[in-house]
Amino acid sequence: MSKELYLGKWNRLKVIHYTDFGFYLDGGREGRILLPKRYIPEGLKIGDEIDVFLYLDQEERLIATTEKPFAEVGDFAFLEVSWVNEFGAFLNWGLMKDLFCPFREQKMRMERGKSYIVYVDIDEESYRIMASAKIERYLDQRYPDYKEGDEVDLLVWQKTDIGFKVIIDNRYGGLAYDDQVFRVLHTGDRLKGYIQHVREDGKIDVSLQPTGRKLTKDFSEVLLAYLKSNDGFCDMGDNSSPEAIKLRFQVSKKTFKRAIGDLYKRKLIVIEKDGIRLVGDK
Repeated sequence: MSKELYLGKWNRLKVIHYTDFGFYLDGGREGRILLPKRYIPEGLKIGDEIDVFLYLDQEERLIATTEKPFAEVGDFAFLEVSWVNEFGAFLNWGLMKDLFCPFREQKMRMERGKSYIVYVDIDEESYRIMASAKIERYLDQRYPDYKEGDEVDLLVWQKTDIGFKVIIDNRYGGLAYDDQVFRVLHTGDRLKGYIQHVREDGKIDVSLQPTGRKLTKDFSEVLLAYLKSNDGFCDMGDNSSPEAIKLRFQVSKKTFKRAIGDLYKRKLIVIEKDGIRLVGDK
């Protein structure tokens, strides 16, 4: 393909010709590219430019669509297997033609109806868009330029004995330790996270909550709102178990105690034997 076109990504192309089965777009050195009639937005006319996603049809010809795939080349994604044949698995990625994952790119034999974390790539030999479940190969191994507390996007990858492997910002591998996870997680979940620590070897630890003072401040407001909506009282305090605190508030006992201290210093609560109470709510 020419440098101006990107297979498996969005491209802005000019409409140059109309036929009964769609518009042809100017693909430069690649020639005309069909945008089938079912994808043509109302009002599109010759001479207009349009953003389209380029992939290969059943006959391996370039074709354009305005449908938005679940992932594009360069993305990690959690995709479901639509069907399997003697060559590999075909994953639903939101387009009419399923995304192929050959057996050689599977870590375990994929099964129809199950979903897997994959990376969307272009096969160097066939120049076709493909998926690979060999995730480690595609993670960036360079030392990450993160600081503690940076907010990042996470894709939950897999459970381990000590926590959850995650993919950070569609680029790096990371780990959220069990004692930093205060909600139910599943493979494929996408959520915000926070850099907790970047080790000397470049490995990254993440938290699902803001770190340090920001976490205390944020949870202080959560706890204050809880008190206001529960008659000014919370039946938890220093003697409450970490498990009970985690179950109710999805934070650690350390964070809970810091928030109590913050609200107490602000003279918003009084600490009682069996819990905490808003000032003036006795």
